[in-house]
Amino acid sequence: MHTDTWRKTLLPTTATVQQAITRLEESGMQIVLIVTDDERLLGTLTDGDIRRGLLRGLTLASPVDSIIQRNPMVVPPGWNRDMVLQLMKFNKLHQVPVVDEQNRVVGVHLLDSLLVPGKRPNLMVIMAGGRGTRLLPHTENCPKPMLPVGGKPMLEHIIERAKADGFERFVLAVHYLGHMIEDYFGNGERLQVQIDYLREEKPLGTAGALGLLQASPEEPFLISNGDVLTDIRYGELLDFHCRHRAAATMAVQLHEWQHPFGVVKTNGVDIIGIEEKPITRSHINAGIYVLEPMALQVIPKGEHCDMPTLFARLQEQAERTIVYPMHEPWLDVGRPSDLEKAREEHS
Repeated sequence: MHTDTWRKTLLPTTATVQQAITRLEESGMQIVLIVTDDERLLGTLTDGDIRRGLLRGLTLASPVDSIIQRNPMVVPPGWNRDMVLQLMKFNKLHQVPVVDEQNRVVGVHLLDSLLVPGKRPNLMVIMAGGRGTRLLPHTENCPKPMLPVGGKPMLEHIIERAKADGFERFVLAVHYLGHMIEDYFGNGERLQVQIDYLREEKPLGTAGALGLLQASPEEPFLISNGDVLTDIRYGELLDFHCRHRAAATMAVQLHEWQHPFGVVKTNGVDIIGIEEKPITRSHINAGIYVLEPMALQVIPKGEHCDMPTLFARLQEQAERTIVYPMHEPWLDVGRPSDLEKAREEHS
């Protein structure tokens, strides 16, 4: 659904059987979506519907109106891959239209591409230059993203997960013991991906290294910290970003914290309420982002810059910055206890 090929499936009710057949062949999606002038879905047509119509005496010049399947099964844009896949398998569907609240078509899910995600041209930059001082002595002779979890470096887990989502082009920003990362991954051939490197002479922060990119990406691109282990689907994050036409998207994780004491609310000396160990819920930065290429313009080359600063600069320029709420398992491996937890989960 990350390309506009699905637009080739759209046809008006006045279309002929011949036009529907042509569209089926052009799109390769085995479905035609019959829509109003403003692209609201009226029904669907498949190859089988057309063949049954021809057997009933329709000709290639007949309008498709009599063979449209009205009230087809559809899904909203917010559904994730697993939900869509479950629905399609249960109902034995090979295609399902995606429609918004106004019943306008915004895409088509194909069973084949959900089972084997399509290749994505988008770049993924992974920040792997941190020293990891809180993880000493583990990081004394090993860069933090190279610490093994479940028998392989954290960085390899991130790359493999993104590769399973169709990403093939990676740039690793390296600094501390960067040669160990380059020696291990090389050009990415072993993992069947392409890997290039940004070498920071001094730490430039979670966004500053992006100023070293040789050529500005032509498509929106992903950025991940090299110490974040998660089951997020990077492709869905990218699609969410594109759908909302944002300049920058930040993945956020819901964090709950229980106050260890009863909290007393007062007005002067008067007690106006007592909450026993209240729970505070807030969204925290998950260290995974999508940026439009234009966002790079606010990063001066060679200057230290963190992601929150980048987002603030974009907001100052009235650019749209949004959050992607995550519900997937997520772990920021910053302390020895986090590392132990990660190793337990991947053992």
